[in-house]
Amino acid sequence: MIINIEHQKNIGKFAFLHLGFRPFFIGAGVFGFLALLIWSGIYVLGWKTPFMPISAMTWHAHEMIFGYCLAVIAGFLLTAIKNWTHRQTLHGYPLLLLFLVWIAARLLFFFGALLAAAIIDNVFILLLCIAMLIPLLQAKHWKSVALVSLVLLLLFSNIIFYLGVFGILPNGIHNGLYSGLYLIIAVIFIMGRRVIPFFIEKGVDGPVHLKNWSWIDNSHLLIFLIFWISDMIAPYSNITAACAGILGLIHGIRLLGWYTSEIWKKPLLWVLYVGYLCIVVGFFLKAAAIVYGLSVFLAVHAFALGGIGMITIGMMARVSLGHTGRNVFSPPPSVFWIFALLLVATVLRVILPLVASSYYIVWIALSQLCWIVAFAWFLYLYVPMLIFPRVDGRYG
Repeated sequence: MIINIEHQKNIGKFAFLHLGFRPFFIGAGVFGFLALLIWSGIYVLGWKTPFMPISAMTWHAHEMIFGYCLAVIAGFLLTAIKNWTHRQTLHGYPLLLLFLVWIAARLLFFFGALLAAAIIDNVFILLLCIAMLIPLLQAKHWKSVALVSLVLLLLFSNIIFYLGVFGILPNGIHNGLYSGLYLIIAVIFIMGRRVIPFFIEKGVDGPVHLKNWSWIDNSHLLIFLIFWISDMIAPYSNITAACAGILGLIHGIRLLGWYTSEIWKKPLLWVLYVGYLCIVVGFFLKAAAIVYGLSVFLAVHAFALGGIGMITIGMMARVSLGHTGRNVFSPPPSVFWIFALLLVATVLRVILPLVASSYYIVWIALSQLCWIVAFAWFLYLYVPMLIFPRVDGRYG
């Protein structure tokens, strides 16, 4: 029997705990702003971090994947699962508890409490998996259980990372971080195939017919799995380079099938399209890093900053509008500049070092500044929407 989740609830003055996207999108936005501010101070200005039990670079990499990205995933999936199953997902005090566990994991690093951070961090991911799995099983929504399995794999990746930090598992830091990065990309591939062409068809002015090829749907995840395994075992092998190049071609073709010039009139559409394109560029840069000796961090930041960064902020901007009762086809005009800043940040971090490497530190500093300003702007624009009740008076 399906429970009616639309019955009247006490809406109250604030809606911060009505649905998962609200606290976790605010948390992701605040953390995206503060974490890059701290990282910029460390990398560019030379701030010292005697309080951190791990290197600053390792902290930065881990927290952008398992801190920022997982907060976005938590907010998105806890909200989407309610729509898919028509069952209430975490809200109220249980949602607050999950959110506080996520915050605690982020803060413990700054107190040097590495073991406590490791435990709380992994407890958060486990609790998130349980919170997502229960309504899916109750509604017998089997096709979405695979997404929970990806989050569970993120838990295993995080455990591998910490085992590496504690010196228990050789190469655990590298394998845990890159597995986490690739799992986030896998989530984008699965969700992107479901929502990006749908959003484009519904969002552009006038009818449009997008192309999807079954051979891409049936092959890309298998090739991606081979790429992932190869990169863990032999990151500079010809197999890794070949898989990266093939993935770049496959997803480039997919993007051609989704293309229409009408997307450039809609910031909430082009931000997702360009973000996906950055992932395609990342695969080609990964192959070039192996074949031609380019810095692998160019590929990493094409994946993370351009791909994941633009797609996550684009999804947060869209979901926040739709689930607060606002019109997703008429976003605030300034979202264009938020997305544009992240695109500029990507060009500064990924492209310009190839053109003028002598200014490398300048490009990084400017890229970090663009990210920081973009997330500050996002918070200014969206925090009021995320705190206060829906404009249509409904609970959620």
